[in-house]
This record gives sequence, C-alpha cells and structure tokens, in this order.
Amino acid sequence: MTLVSKAGPSYCIPTEISRSKNAQNVVIGMASSIDASKLKETPARFSSLSCNSRKTPQILSSESLSVGMKRGHRFVVAASPPTEDAVIATEPLTKEDLIAYLASGCKPKENWRIGTEHEKFGFENGTLRPMKYEQIAELLHGIAERFDWDKIMEGDTIIGLKQGMQSISLEPGGQFELSGAPVETLHQTCAEVNSHLYQVKAVAEEMGTGFLGIGFQPKWALKEIPIMPKGRYDIMRNYMPKVGSLGLDMMFRTCTVQVNLDFSSEADMIRKFRASLALQPIATALFANSPFTDGKPNGYLSMRSHIWTDTDNNRAGMLPFVFDDTFGFEQYVDYALDVPMYFVYRKKKYIDCTGMSFRDFLAGRLPCIPGELPTLNDWENHLTTIFPEVRLKRYLEMRGADGGPWRRLCALPAFWVGLLYDEDSLQSVLDMTADWTSEERQMLRNKVPRTGLKTPFRDGLLRHVAEEVLKLAKDGLERRGFKEVAFLNAVAEVVSTGITPAEQLLELYHGKWGQSIDPVFEELLY
Repeated sequence: MTLVSKAGPSYCIPTEISRSKNAQNVVIGMASSIDASKLKETPARFSSLSCNSRKTPQILSSESLSVGMKRGHRFVVAASPPTEDAVIATEPLTKEDLIAYLASGCKPKENWRIGTEHEKFGFENGTLRPMKYEQIAELLHGIAERFDWDKIMEGDTIIGLKQGMQSISLEPGGQFELSGAPVETLHQTCAEVNSHLYQVKAVAEEMGTGFLGIGFQPKWALKEIPIMPKGRYDIMRNYMPKVGSLGLDMMFRTCTVQVNLDFSSEADMIRKFRASLALQPIATALFANSPFTDGKPNGYLSMRSHIWTDTDNNRAGMLPFVFDDTFGFEQYVDYALDVPMYFVYRKKKYIDCTGMSFRDFLAGRLPCIPGELPTLNDWENHLTTIFPEVRLKRYLEMRGADGGPWRRLCALPAFWVGLLYDEDSLQSVLDMTADWTSEERQMLRNKVPRTGLKTPFRDGLLRHVAEEVLKLAKDGLERRGFKEVAFLNAVAEVVSTGITPAEQLLELYHGKWGQSIDPVFEELLY
C-alpha cells in the first residue's frame, strides 16, 4: 500500500517507509538546501537563531501541530515553494517579523555549510530534442524506485524527488535540478554531485536520453521547449512578457550552478553580500558557457547572464543599495516588500497576484485576496521569486554562473567558499573592491556576458583582477585545511589561458565541428 502524506500544494510518497522510521520532525517549507538545515536544527522556532537581538515572530512549533502523521512516517511539507499554512503564526506578521526571519539564518562559524544547486538540459539521444514531461516523469519514477528516493507530487503529477536533505525538482522547461544537502566540505559536495549524475545517467541511458551541461539551450527555439505541469509556472509565463523581453527565455532555456553559503551575524552578512556582488561578474566570466542560440553563435559568452538584464528589472540586478552605509536585514526587507508578487497559494489553488505588493499584503490590502494577511510561508515563497545576482534568504545565494560539466559544478562552490568562508580572503576582497564605484560594478555586469575576461577594467583587463581573486580563493581553501584546492583546477585553467569555456566551444564550432551545433550534445554530455 502506498501511503500519501499531503501538505500544501505538494506531497511526498515514500518509496520505502521503513527508511524513515527514525524521522521525528515535520520539515517546514524546505525551500532549499541550507534553508532546510535551519529548519532541521530548530523546527519552526526562530527565536534561538536570531542575531542582533531582533524581535522574533511568535510561532507554534511543528511538534504542536496536529498533522495526522503515523508514527515512524516521514512527513514532508513541499520540497520546493510554495508552502502553505505549515507554520502557524499566533498573531499578525509585522515588518519586524520579516526582518527576524532573515536574521534567524545567523549561525556560528562551526555550523556554516555548503549547499550546491545545479540544473541541466535533458534530451533524446536520437533527435537531440528536449525531453518531454512524460519522459521526465518516467526518469523520476525510475530514479525513485532504483535509488530509494521519495516522490514529490502535485496532485497526481510527479514533480520532483527527495532523499534526506537533497531534492530534485523541475524548472519550467524541464531543466533537471539537484538541490544538494548542506554539507561541511567540498569533497562532500563533489561526491554528492557525482552520485547524482551517476544515478541520473543509469536510468536515462536505458531510456535513450542524456543530459547536457551548458548555460543556455543551444539548439531549440522557445516554441519547441516543453512546459512542465507546475501551477506557479502558468502565472509566471503570462506575466513575464509584460515586464521584460527575455523572461520566457530565462524560464525555459537557461541552466545555472549556484552555491548557498551561511553568515554569522548581520555584519558578516553585509560583508559577504558586498564582496560577492562586486565579484559576481568575475564568476560569470570564469563560468561563461552559453554562446549558442537556435543552433548558432549568439554573440555572447554568457547568454544566460545577458538574459537576466531584460527579464524583470524590478527583481533582478546588482542591488546598489547593498553598498549603502545603512544596509542590513531591514533594508533588504524594504526592497523585497516592494518587489512585485507572483502568486499566493490558498486552498490548493494558485491565486494570481502578479504586480501586487507584499507591503499591501502585510496590511491586509492585497487586491487578489482582500482582507487576508500573510504567513511566514508566504514571505518565504515571495523571497524565492526575487532574482538578483546575489540573493538573501536565511543564507546568501551566488547566482552569477552558467551551468556546465561536472568539474565546474564542483569548482563554483570551491571558488566562493575560498573567498567567503576564510576571514583573510574575505577582507582582502573587500579591500580590493572598496573603491569600485556603482557605475563600475554595473559596467562589468553589462559587459562581461559579451566579452568575459577580456572586459576592460581600469588600467587592464578583468582577467588581471581574476588572477588576484583566484589566488585569494586558493589561499582561503588552503587555510580551511580540508585539501580542497584541487577543486579550483577548472577555474585556474580558465584564468591562466584567459579563454572562457564559451570561447573554447566557439573555437570547436568554427573548427572541428564544421559550424554544426550538434556535437555540443556529445562534448558536454554528463
């Protein structure tokens, strides 16, 4: 008998109930890997996690919720947003509660973790066409049954998998995403990625399908990309063309790799936010891997990065206010409150709230559900619909890199861990970038997608800055003492030659491939 535990829009079907016999906690709104770790440590209680003595919201713990869960059976509330009514507030939310939610991410250094996420394109081996949902569903069922993952359902539709602190989800065009568990070392991160790719390949090969590690769909037009059956994507698909010309391309034709990292205090968050925002264009250049569109060169090294410049500028960009003297959790909350909403989830239905303000929601004046007040789940969901180059939740997300092959999936977290988790390297980055102006940071953001490491910067090229930054990352990893420096080899090769992955692909396209795009599916096959 299959036992289904329902919660909000999604629920989880364990493939083997006995595996969960020691699970005791309800997992609340598992929006991402690091996020989940907070909740695992302190289920639905934020007071013990807040920093800077901010007021914390009064929330009932998960243990006090009546959820009708059988003893010894894991209960998962939505492995990806939206979540609904899993956390029950005892009084209306205030702006201070929203600030405290972000502050609850503060952790002592010994509890900092690394959470890596990556996306990839599935395709049919014979035709190279994108995998249809039916094929992806077969793949998900196959992985679940062979490798003991729990199935995540939306109604009768499988939309993802979960195993421990890892989850697999689907992006709008079927991009296959692994959200990794929060781990301590890069060795663990890379082993996790390797295991995942092995499992995917084992099932996919039997189906005659494969997966491609690249930042932008190189061959197929937007109209040829399948649409995944997830409710929130319908709302986004209708809204995107109203606010930018490239939003649908972002949804259906891009893949990224990103890492989620912790902070110890508001001051530590600010320092890491500023350092990573300033250097995000360097990461974009080092990992640039999307030079093709519709079967030919598109004029960019990172088309994926360029697409974000005209997706929705109300929710994307370089966030210059992060460098203001007054910046902190409160200022990010003020920004997020005015980022237009996408939806609210109520009674198993997505309610279209596009263009509306969470600030109005907080006051009970949201036109799509007048008189209703938000829960912390609504806030958590809203934060996931903001897309700057670095995103703040209860951790920081590095969002500037293209998807790529296995070595670079390990190199991206290595790059940022070396820079941000070592105090000396972090301070050196802040010193190096202290006099960079807002205009210079924006110039790099605009030009790097096209010119990469060859982008002029001050008296030289961005490549020269990247050389300094790479050394800081190496030194930072060396001082961590886990023998992790080798994970930077893929990046070191790019810096030493000055040639980005995208430029290597373009050289192959114009040479060995005879201006055919098809060989890229073999070149970058996982």
